[in-house]
Amino acid sequence: MRLAVGVDAGGTSTRAMVIDDSGHVRGSGSAGGGNPNSHPPESAALAMAEAVARALGETGADPADVCAWVIGMAGRSKLTDPTIAAVFERAWNGLGLVRAGRPRLVSDAVAAFVSATPEPDGTVLVAGTGSVAGRIRQRDLVATVGGYGWLLGDEGSGFWLGRQAVRTALDVLGGNHPPSRLADAVLHKAGIEAHAPDAAFRLITAANAGSPIDLARFAPLVSAAHAEGDAAAQSIVERAAELLTETVLAARDEGETTPVVLVGSVVGRSSPVGDAVRAALTTATDAPVLSSDNGVLGAAWLAALDAFGPGLPRPETGTVEQGPRTSPSPGAAS
Repeated sequence: MRLAVGVDAGGTSTRAMVIDDSGHVRGSGSAGGGNPNSHPPESAALAMAEAVARALGETGADPADVCAWVIGMAGRSKLTDPTIAAVFERAWNGLGLVRAGRPRLVSDAVAAFVSATPEPDGTVLVAGTGSVAGRIRQRDLVATVGGYGWLLGDEGSGFWLGRQAVRTALDVLGGNHPPSRLADAVLHKAGIEAHAPDAAFRLITAANAGSPIDLARFAPLVSAAHAEGDAAAQSIVERAAELLTETVLAARDEGETTPVVLVGSVVGRSSPVGDAVRAALTTATDAPVLSSDNGVLGAAWLAALDAFGPGLPRPETGTVEQGPRTSPSPGAAS
């Protein structure tokens, strides 16, 4: 058996997938957060190794059957730190992937794009706490628009939505905006009585007490108030969609009809911002607008293309073809 392994190393969870040289999914596994930007390197490396070991355990194959593996990770530059890299190297060595050697690291945006479409070229928009659009050529990220962080950009992101929600509450408290369900929700979440004489001061103090990026915690309130018909929330959603659409279009050539892949909670299928962005991009680009909720399939297919060549068909999602059941090799998750 010849195999390839893909890993989506997220901050909340890590997923691994194994596919064979005919393009069939043979196993999958998951574990805790495997991104060292979100977790201590030791626990992140262990989670990544556990996810891979569980996926290989479903195949019943020898880890030496793995010919290549790819890891999709946000902020993968973290692994250029020799100290952190050494931690991951120890975990990888324990997996027994002697034939595959070191994994290839790719952006989580690339892995998500490849998970959503077999096309080699297109655009990916990642909109979660932050926002960035990437130009994809031959399944590689060749240019980006945005992604500058909360201080310099992240327009339309979860941070941006949360900040706008807090500003709406402050405008209501200052008498510069009519009463709003969104403002009430912000004050409630901050634990502030709306009729308190110092409510605005207390909200400003609360917003500045933590990391600026913590304002993203108010973003879900915008979606909830939007669903209730709140005018302030509707205005924020509309503007966020405009900003994100502009970011995507800036990453595309004029007249380009390649796919656009949306990734992240802000542009998910349950998000009003996502609905508005999909509608706007469909009209503006006449291109397929797709969604991806993780990059494990993309990472696995990239690994298979590395190992078995460009003619390998893209695996179908949701189907695992089981191999013979045996125990994983000793120490596989160590």
